[in-house]
Amino acid sequence: MNGFDPFAGSWTYRSFLNDPDLHVKDGSADFNAVQFGYGILQIDEAPGQLVTGSIGYAADGWSLNIHGSKSFGSPMEIRFQGKGIVSGSEWIYDYVGWLVPVWPGSTRRLQREALVGSIVRTVPHPNGSGGVSPAGVVGSWYAVRADAGNG
Repeated sequence: MNGFDPFAGSWTYRSFLNDPDLHVKDGSADFNAVQFGYGILQIDEAPGQLVTGSIGYAADGWSLNIHGSKSFGSPMEIRFQGKGIVSGSEWIYDYVGWLVPVWPGSTRRLQREALVGSIVRTVPHPNGSGGVSPAGVVGSWYAVRADAGNG
C-alpha cells in the first residue's frame, strides 16, 4: 500500500438483503436469513480515479473481477462493477460505497477502517438449488480493512 489511496488493500466483505423483516423465530431473530454474501474484497493500487481488483470467496467457489472509479470527496466514494463466471454462469453486480470517517474521540488504533454501501444484482444467474437468483435484488454491504492499511 502506497499511503495515498485509502481504498487499496484487502477488506473483509459482508452483504445483507434489504429486508425489513426481523425473521423472528422462537423469540430470537434469524440474522442469517438476510445474508446476501461474504468474502474478500481486494482493491488494487491504481492511478487517479481507477478501481481494479477482485471480490469473492474461494471456499465457496466464486470470484468476480472489479472495475470502477473512486472519488476523494467527503465522504470518499467508490463505485465498481463485479463480473465473472461462476459455475459456468455469468455473474454481474454493481456496487457503490463510502469510506467511513474516523469517529472523533475514538482510539484510532482500535477503530478499523470500514466501507459501507449498496449492491444490486445486475443480471440473473442460477442459484445453485435449481432456481434463479433474479436481477434487481438490492442489498447493503460493509467491508472492514483486513490488512494494515494507512492507519
